Amino acid sequence: MTTPVNPNKALWEKGDFTRLAETMRESGADLIGKLAITKGLDVLDLGCGDGTTAIPAARSGARVLGVDIARNLVEAGNKRAQREGLTNITFQEGDATNLSELKDQSFDLVVSIFGAMFAPKPFDVASEMVRVTRPGGRIVMGNWIPSDPTLVAQILRISSAYTPAPPEGFISPMLWGVESQVLERFGQAGIPQGNISFERDTYTFNAPFPPAEFLDRFRNYYGPTMNAFEAAEKNGKAEDLKRELVDLFASQNKSTTPDTTSIPATYLRVTVNR
Repeated sequence: MTTPVNPNKALWEKGDFTRLAETMRESGADLIGKLAITKGLDVLDLGCGDGTTAIPAARSGARVLGVDIARNLVEAGNKRAQREGLTNITFQEGDATNLSELKDQSFDLVVSIFGAMFAPKPFDVASEMVRVTRPGGRIVMGNWIPSDPTLVAQILRISSAYTPAPPEGFISPMLWGVESQVLERFGQAGIPQGNISFERDTYTFNAPFPPAEFLDRFRNYYGPTMNAFEAAEKNGKAEDLKRELVDLFASQNKSTTPDTTSIPATYLRVTVNR
């Protein structure tokens, strides 16, 4: 009997997110710098990819566990840590909706930057993050915002017009960028509203190549965009999708240096005090 495919796992193993994460390193390190991480802190990075925030947290002296559903990203994270000689960080496979392999109240800080928001069952995700956080600890999420005019929300909006309707019961990951939804999800997990705060922050993608080449990375390596192009090709609309995205990337590029890309994207930073 074959094990059923986890569609979320398949989505994030489909491409190679490390090729995009390379453009996110500076902002990942900047964000970790804002979180006052100190030596000896126990940190969980959930939906960690190959360590864009987990590795800077380890460099700060924390004991870090990175958990991601995609095996290829876990392997890439462990290789990055090994190359840097970091012995205080481990990456392992896991599902944000069910962290049963992690003990209650094991972490001082749980971080999930554009990670756990893409897992299904958001109430389970909130419950699990709360469960593994120690009393007095924090949860920090970075979530893209629906209808935001900046890059990632617009990529997902444009792509959705070219893909089939989602299955019945599908809950958009973008709802993690809506404050009332966040309050409800953590509220069900036992967190009072007064313990949850929100801030608009900026994540900047920096690449040493032009916007059109940056778009190619999304097309070739980012699961949701790969799926959108596959669907568009079946309908003979791949060129239309490409044209929309080329215009988007060019218009959002703030770099003043030729043949380079610098695109800021707004996100919702959520802080939950346990």
